[in-house]
Amino acid sequence: MSGYRTTLTHFLIEEQRRRQGEGVLTLLLADVMTACKRISDLVDHGELAGALGTMGTENVQGEVQKKLDVQSNELFKFCNTIGGHLAGMASEEEDDVVTVPAEYRGRYLLLFDPLDGSSNIDVNVSVGSIFSILRCPDGIEQPTAEDFLQPGVEQVCAGYTVYGPSTMLVLTTGNGVHGFTMDRNVGEFFYTHENMTIPADTQEFAINMSNMRHWEAPVRRYIEECLAGKTGPREKDFNMRWVASMVADVHRIMTRGGVFMYPMCDKTREKGGKLRLMYEANPMSFIIEQAGGVSSTGRERIMEVQPKELHQRVPVILGSKNEIDRIVSYHSEGTEK
Repeated sequence: MSGYRTTLTHFLIEEQRRRQGEGVLTLLLADVMTACKRISDLVDHGELAGALGTMGTENVQGEVQKKLDVQSNELFKFCNTIGGHLAGMASEEEDDVVTVPAEYRGRYLLLFDPLDGSSNIDVNVSVGSIFSILRCPDGIEQPTAEDFLQPGVEQVCAGYTVYGPSTMLVLTTGNGVHGFTMDRNVGEFFYTHENMTIPADTQEFAINMSNMRHWEAPVRRYIEECLAGKTGPREKDFNMRWVASMVADVHRIMTRGGVFMYPMCDKTREKGGKLRLMYEANPMSFIIEQAGGVSSTGRERIMEVQPKELHQRVPVILGSKNEIDRIVSYHSEGTEK
């Protein structure tokens, strides 16, 4: 019964005591979770809450915004502005940083993708939220975009919430990965998944196969070997899974292993890749690595990439260690397109 489980709040307090850390991060995460709970409620109610359909507008990425994209973004901003823990925010849906009024300003920076996988909203498939927390540089009173441009290794905390048959939060503060399931009856997250780890070996991969003709040679080589199954060089069969929601695909890897790829290809080369470094790749890489997995662009560790702009994109290849190591080795062998 959830009533006898540790709550997220109590878990964070114990983590704070163990590490002799400050309580501000615990309070900040409580604000983030309030936003996620409210988004979960909107997702649950769908059209009953007027949350389906498009807004007729585009975000900074040039993507058509769904109603729930806009509502989720506003909830993240509202729930995290007046807590007194943030110096500033940055959202995948916003052109520039979100300013926090001087009277509420704190010492952390929050980056978020308020609703990942929004193309799935209208067809009732799992979506999610992703967030990353950084420290604001010393001496900065009103942060600008430049202050957010820290490599992933500088993250204090990262997490995601998946809105599926149940709403689940997965997060890391650099001490392993822990999962919490929301009890809708009491509106609280309870500790349900301790020290989540990713198996080093897998027979599952997640990739958008419709882009195969655009991939670089190392990725095509890896996928062709998987598709060859027992009769190919890998001598085993693989399964393909693809939800088109990074949160959902990564969550599957967190629970049973696998590989997720949005690699460099001809379609995204000019933009640098498909997924956003600051809002998607870095927080997910932090989580994956803390669970024993590997995350790479194919050529370098994602968390060591020095960001150059808020909405920078990168190729993403992450998941079970032995498979990612193999894909990276194919890139290093010079199997270029």
